[in-house]
Amino acid sequence: MSLAQTIQNAWNKQSKWLIVLRPLSWLYQFGFNLNKYLFKWGVKKTYHAPVPVMVIGNITVGGSGKTPLLIQLVKYLQKNQIRVGVISRGYGGQGPFPAQVTLDSVPENVGDEPCLIVQSTDVPMVVGSNRQENIELLLKHHELDLIISDDGLQHWALARQIEWIVLDNNRGLGNQKLLPEGYLREPVSRLENGTVIEHAYEPKSELNMHLQVAEPYLLNPYFDQSERFDSTLDYYAVVGIGFPQRFYHTLERMGVEQFQCHEFADHYDYEIDDLQFEDANPIITTEKDAVKILPLLKKHPDFNREIWVVPVEAVLSEACYLLLKQQLAELGIA
Repeated sequence: MSLAQTIQNAWNKQSKWLIVLRPLSWLYQFGFNLNKYLFKWGVKKTYHAPVPVMVIGNITVGGSGKTPLLIQLVKYLQKNQIRVGVISRGYGGQGPFPAQVTLDSVPENVGDEPCLIVQSTDVPMVVGSNRQENIELLLKHHELDLIISDDGLQHWALARQIEWIVLDNNRGLGNQKLLPEGYLREPVSRLENGTVIEHAYEPKSELNMHLQVAEPYLLNPYFDQSERFDSTLDYYAVVGIGFPQRFYHTLERMGVEQFQCHEFADHYDYEIDDLQFEDANPIITTEKDAVKILPLLKKHPDFNREIWVVPVEAVLSEACYLLLKQQLAELGIA
């Protein structure tokens, strides 16, 4: 197990030994604040895009439901004839950057989440570490009313008009410590300065979302796609996401009671050997993992183990859409 995954597991369990990392958290806080104020004082320059920018992010490391939320918002905007484009860091992709993401893009080049976003929405999207270059390339090829930045909440070099912060109540804020003692990128007080979308099945806020599960589908391209999912089987739950416990809870709500957990690091690059087990029991995984596993299955047509994918869709409260309409109207987007 890698050091990163060891620390991630400790965060999820709120292990007491994390206190030894507190000096590093102080150092992180000093560097973070210094960088923030250099932008505030104008020492470092902030890029202002020619069209409004909406940032969807979180103050935690790891999964919060941000990607399903972004996908749902893009679909909503497209349905309402608002020309929207997306930029992202493209974490896990090898580039070259900036890169346009298309339906033919592969996670190895542009990252797994960008592939999932474009496959789900066919939205114009560019990835790369330089957000200004991303936006310039996006606008070179598309006329847009709004640009959504996937993550980038802490990227002060990019000016933004709207900020939505996803807060997953299932995972919470852990020990409420900054990296690396805890998994907070920013202090809890940051939630006071943006629109907080509560991710919960029993929310306390009007601005909330939850993930709705659809019928699982068979990923294997050479198998009979008419086969129906059977929740009574014993599965291998293979996941490489920031908060795998959410996926396990989803399986339990689906009635899948027998599954063995096989966790990998977030954005993990799978190899075919990672999917090999001693028996013939099927695998069940997330859509984010599926975009990386599918190319492996195409390269290995003799792989004969069923792999089932659990699709999820973000369901937003009506208050979220009303607020979005108001925020866009203030920017002259109707």
